[in-house]
Amino acid sequence: MTPPVSSDTPHNTPDIFNRVRFVMVSPSHPGNVGSAARAIKTMGFHDLRLVAPADPDVLRHPDALALASGAGDILERARMHAGLADALGSATLAFALTARARAIGPPPCDIREAALQSAAELARPDARIAIVLGTERTGLSNEDITLCQRVCHIPANPAYSSLNVSQALQLAAWEMRYALLPLAGTARLPDTHARHDPGADPASSERVQAMLDHFERALVAVGFLDPRHPKKLVPRMRQMWTRNRLSADEVDMVRGLCTAMIRSAEHAAPDGARVRHDLSDEYEQAPSPDRHV
Repeated sequence: MTPPVSSDTPHNTPDIFNRVRFVMVSPSHPGNVGSAARAIKTMGFHDLRLVAPADPDVLRHPDALALASGAGDILERARMHAGLADALGSATLAFALTARARAIGPPPCDIREAALQSAAELARPDARIAIVLGTERTGLSNEDITLCQRVCHIPANPAYSSLNVSQALQLAAWEMRYALLPLAGTARLPDTHARHDPGADPASSERVQAMLDHFERALVAVGFLDPRHPKKLVPRMRQMWTRNRLSADEVDMVRGLCTAMIRSAEHAAPDGARVRHDLSDEYEQAPSPDRHV
């Protein structure tokens, strides 16, 4: 029995995503059906069709529900069909995913080409796309493939091209999503909703120079820099900081570090006297082999 199916599609799903269905022919492992539901939902699709599954109650199987992992609504809406022709129904372009080359049958393409062809097809409002996957053990039969308009391949390792059916479906769903996002008017990157982080703005030259002075005082406090014999340490240090365009937050972070260094040096010195171990000499006297003075 097919579980109750809602005729409503998710309100937040672009119409173009609602016109893509994923068809699993004769799935034998309930876990793969659950994983497929999860793969479909993560990519923004919702239409899952099953053709003659080994377990008629697979959509309620504990393994399917467990591996759906939050995509139980996809299982609830999934539809069962006795044959592939019925599952394809209103589809105007169907891709048969297979790892094997077929000498006879529809023209082949790879999964990325299939996604681009689907995007072009879905520009028509009456178009419907079907991605068809076969059984875990034998894949799609020749009869199944002849019902599709294209044979589709995932360019996997030719020495070991055996993808789990739910993994293959995840790759197909990803390629479809990537190709359809521009048509759906959806960005490919997460939206910050125009929130501005002022700390990420470039720091002014005045703030950077104040930080450099602070950093120099910190180096003196911890005994790394001898102000009487600075040699080339100070200009090199300033060049290091200024060639990187520091943000306001980064300047504040370095100044906090400088304050902590100075306080630690003052607390460590006996009777408030400054104890010096000038490491700057070691720095200047032991250059790295690729360092040019």
